[in-house]
Amino acid sequence: MGELVRLSGITKYFGALMANSSIDLKLHAGEIHALLGENGAGKSTLVKILYGLLSPDSGEIRINGEVVTLSSPREARARGIGMVFQHFSLFEDFTALENIAIPLEGAVADKALREKVRAKAEHFGLAIDLDRPVYTLSAGERQRIEILRALMQDPKLLILDEPTSVLTPSESEALFKTLDKLAAEGASLLFISHKLEEVRRLCTAATVLRAGRVVAEADPRAVSARELAGLMVGDGVIDLRAAAAHSYGEAVLECTKLTVEAESIHGVRLSEASISVRAGEIVAIAGVAGNGQSELYAAISGEGGTVTSGTIRIAGRDVTAADINARRRAGAAFVPEARLGQATLPQTALSDNIVLSWHATEKIGGLFIDKGRLMDVAGDIIQRFDVRVPSPDPLAAQLSGGNLQKYIVGREVKRNPKLIVIDQPSWGVDARAATHIRQTLIDLAGQGTAVLVITQDLDEALMLADFIVVMREGELSPAQRVHDVTREAIGMMMTHREHGEGAHI
Repeated sequence: MGELVRLSGITKYFGALMANSSIDLKLHAGEIHALLGENGAGKSTLVKILYGLLSPDSGEIRINGEVVTLSSPREARARGIGMVFQHFSLFEDFTALENIAIPLEGAVADKALREKVRAKAEHFGLAIDLDRPVYTLSAGERQRIEILRALMQDPKLLILDEPTSVLTPSESEALFKTLDKLAAEGASLLFISHKLEEVRRLCTAATVLRAGRVVAEADPRAVSARELAGLMVGDGVIDLRAAAAHSYGEAVLECTKLTVEAESIHGVRLSEASISVRAGEIVAIAGVAGNGQSELYAAISGEGGTVTSGTIRIAGRDVTAADINARRRAGAAFVPEARLGQATLPQTALSDNIVLSWHATEKIGGLFIDKGRLMDVAGDIIQRFDVRVPSPDPLAAQLSGGNLQKYIVGREVKRNPKLIVIDQPSWGVDARAATHIRQTLIDLAGQGTAVLVITQDLDEALMLADFIVVMREGELSPAQRVHDVTREAIGMMMTHREHGEGAHI
């Protein structure tokens, strides 16, 4: 089909930082086009320009051959451009129909809109209960709301940013069928994903960005995922190495029949959750977001959660009623999901952020904090964990997501913990950084550390773990050896209740 959108010479600076440099991109009707690149490659800046959230410093945008200025998302939508963001922007207490009505000018959640939405949903296979409040819906159902919101405006171009990051395999496949149908009916889709096998299955063209520039164009169906990854990183792709053969030791983490009350009206109550992780072992907890993972992490780390029954033991010590510092002194390290604000202070230097988790267990000074010691530690982490920094000791907020995550993991690993609990290790992280973080965890286990990984990425769970546990509605499935399960079976467990008394390893 014909050319729908053409970007020519798009350039954007943020101060002295060049985010996009003379980018050319053509999008055709009926095409699913992948936009690939590592974190910081310029993808987000480019699609924000295309959606009217940012203005380019130079270059032009043509839609159907006409030069246009997109000064706002409203104007982009009026020109036929829709976008589904990686992070959902839904009101939890509103129904699905009410959320769909919000961005539609002059629309109200009435019978007429209901019929229009239902017809659109049936046409594209986007089944959704329009009367249920969002907080009761799964991640897949929430995404259908976001897509329906965009489709109600009949976009000619739909931009999707990491649309499968929190979906199960079956939900992802259902999404692909919807996107295939959209393309078959003449829409253009711009698909951003780090999951390269998905790109190969879905997309008919790909543009690769590196350091703000277009470095390659390819047909994803004609090249391997490894070749695509090589185009993205530029200097070769490193495969994960298995840990050297080793035996498992004694249990380092033992949660026994743990019941934890929900912290908020939208929280999830944990019910008699049992799990143990031995020295030298990696256990992954897989599950769709919002099934109690946050509550479990908070209970294990001591950062939150009201434990009403059950026990938590770390290295043989009962820490059920202890705070996070006592748990660190027992030998634990924790990496939360929220990199900025929880794992680090955004407007504080990397060296000073060492204090957040080291003050309880490590020597960082006497009466006064030893700044030189902090600088040495930070420098060693930066070098050892390949953290790309704009200056020797930048603010945490100045790092990309992947580099900040490597730094946080490095900070905890350098403490030589007996146990590390990491929540969403590669969330929003590019392929190179994700591989580095995963290899770090594999190597830790090989050295005898107990590793508990909480992840929404099923591929990551299967790639890393010795044992896998599924979390659904506040309950844990029995643990299974990764080599004894299939991706499809675990995906089904994530979306359908399985009966079991907990995960005992």
